[in-house]
Amino acid sequence: MSESNPEQINFRRAQFLTSAPTLAECPEDSGAEVAFAGRSNAGKSSAINALTNNGKLARTSKTPGRTQLINFFSLTEHQRLVDLPGYGYAKVTRSMKDEWQRHLAFYLEQRRCLKGLVLLMDIRQPLKEFDLHMLTWAVSSGLPAHILLTKADKLKNGPANNARFAVEKELKALNLFTNVTVQTFSATKRQGLEKLEQRLNQWLALPAGEPQEIDEEDAGSEDGNSD
Repeated sequence: MSESNPEQINFRRAQFLTSAPTLAECPEDSGAEVAFAGRSNAGKSSAINALTNNGKLARTSKTPGRTQLINFFSLTEHQRLVDLPGYGYAKVTRSMKDEWQRHLAFYLEQRRCLKGLVLLMDIRQPLKEFDLHMLTWAVSSGLPAHILLTKADKLKNGPANNARFAVEKELKALNLFTNVTVQTFSATKRQGLEKLEQRLNQWLALPAGEPQEIDEEDAGSEDGNSD
């Protein structure tokens, strides 16, 4: 399957796989996975739940920053989504935050099956220090990044699009727009899901000859097309 027409993944089949406090405890470094990262108030868990149409898959908490583990969700035997620890408003010690940062950096630098980074930002508060740190790392490492400007339903269409243009303009000025794409997104209104799915399908496409799981719902269709 070519990159321009990758195998379509049924994200509704996502299942919790495991949680890992360190890279050594992560699943085998094979296949393809995409990581979701963002500050604690960016709506990361809500986005994953909307993508998978499972409100309980990624835990949402009233205490931002509670999740300290790298959480893996299987899509197929060889494809995964990864929920990275959030940062920003966690009421934990500085040493604990530093420890999270070390594990996160090690994962991003050493995980060879990582194909892309989805970076979530509240559309009303984009490009904070953590966001710029993540983008700087991604660009310097040649890792594709896709920015979700979340909670876009809080703004009207005009201001939301203006916010996206402003983010793109600032990234270009900072030389951080290489292999980076930006979109508006609302988990509550399920806006932008199709565009996110398209990006993930491209990144998670497996090399020719590597086994793909067949969705039972599509098994009877020769062309494999689905809604």
